[in-house]
Amino acid sequence: MKSASNSAPHERNKGVSSPYSHLPARAFWRNAVARRASTLPEDIYRPRFAITPATRIVTAGSCFAQHVGAALKRAGLSVIDAEPAPRQMSSATARRFGYGVYSARYGNIYTARQLAQLWGEATGRFTPAFPVWHSGGRYFDALRPGVEPEGFPDAAHVARHRAHHLSAVRETFRSADLMVFTFGLTEAWHHPESGTVYPTAPGTIAAPPPEAAIDFVNFATAEVFQDFAAFRAALMVDNPGIRFLVTVSPVPLTATASGAHVEVANCYSKSALRAVCHDLTCRFENVDYYPSFEIVTSRRAGPEAFDANQRSVSATGIATALAPFLTAHGAVPAEAPEHAADTDEEWDDPHCEEALIEAFAP
Repeated sequence: MKSASNSAPHERNKGVSSPYSHLPARAFWRNAVARRASTLPEDIYRPRFAITPATRIVTAGSCFAQHVGAALKRAGLSVIDAEPAPRQMSSATARRFGYGVYSARYGNIYTARQLAQLWGEATGRFTPAFPVWHSGGRYFDALRPGVEPEGFPDAAHVARHRAHHLSAVRETFRSADLMVFTFGLTEAWHHPESGTVYPTAPGTIAAPPPEAAIDFVNFATAEVFQDFAAFRAALMVDNPGIRFLVTVSPVPLTATASGAHVEVANCYSKSALRAVCHDLTCRFENVDYYPSFEIVTSRRAGPEAFDANQRSVSATGIATALAPFLTAHGAVPAEAPEHAADTDEEWDDPHCEEALIEAFAP
C-alpha cells in the first residue's frame, strides 16, 4: 500500500488549500520561464501608471539609459531635449558632444548621488568641489567631462557653459511629467570632505588639481535609496506632479576598484540597485519599475543578448528588453538603426566614460 508520504504531491494535496493554489501562471517558474516558447517574456511588466505620447519625458542615467531614451523617441513618445544641437552640426558630431543623448547635456549619470547632486547644484543648494579638471593644457567640466571631449581653453569657459547647462536642467526637470532613470553603478569617485561625486575616476579623461583628495567609494544599498529619495523629494518641491520610472542597467561593470573580482563586484552593484528599485516602488506610489535588467540577464535571453565582449548589450538584447515596455504603454516598437548597440569598436565611445577604464587593463 502506497503511503501518503510517498504519493505524488498533486495526489497528496488534493483538496488542500495553499496560498499558491490560485496564483496565475506568471507566478511559477515552470510556466512563466521554463515552458515559455519565446525568449520575449510574457506579462513581465504591468505599468503602475499610463504613459502616452503627450507625456513629457526626461531621461537620465547610465550608458544603457541612452538606448532607453532612443527607443522612446523612435516609438513616438515625447522625450524632452532642452539642449538641442546647433542646426549646422552633423548628427555624429552632435552625439560626440553630448547633444540629443539625454534630455540635457549632463552626460551619463551613473549613481543616485550624482543625480541628487546635479539637482542640488541646479537649484543653488549644492556647490561642487573642484568642478574643473585638467588634461593636456585643456580645462574640463569635472561633472560631465565627456560632453566636451576636447575641453575648454580656460576655467571661465567651463563656468559659463555649466551655468547655461544648469539652466537647461532646471527647465527640463521642472517641466517634465515623467523621469526615466537608469541606475548603473554603486562605485564612484568622490571628494569626501564636500561629498562631491564625479562620473569618472581621476585620469580617465582629465585629472583634478593636485590638492584635491579624490577617493573611491562603493555606496551601500541604504545610501543609494536615501540619495534617490532625497532627490525625489527635492524635485517634487518644484514639480509636485512628476512621476518616476526606474530601471537597472544590465551592462556589467567594466572594472572595479573595490578589491573584489569584477564578477563579484558586479553582482553586488546590480543586486543593491535592484533592491533599491524595489524599495522605492514599495515606498512611493509615483515610482514605477521596469525590469529591463531581468529581461536581458535572464537565462532565456541567451548569449545573443550581449555582444562578443560579453558586456555590451546587443541590438537584439536592447529590442527584447524594451519591447514589453513599449507594448504595455501602447507604443509601437520601432526598429533600431544598426549602430544602436555598442560594439567592440565603440568601447572607447566618450559617451560611455565608464568603458574608458578598459584602456587601463593589463
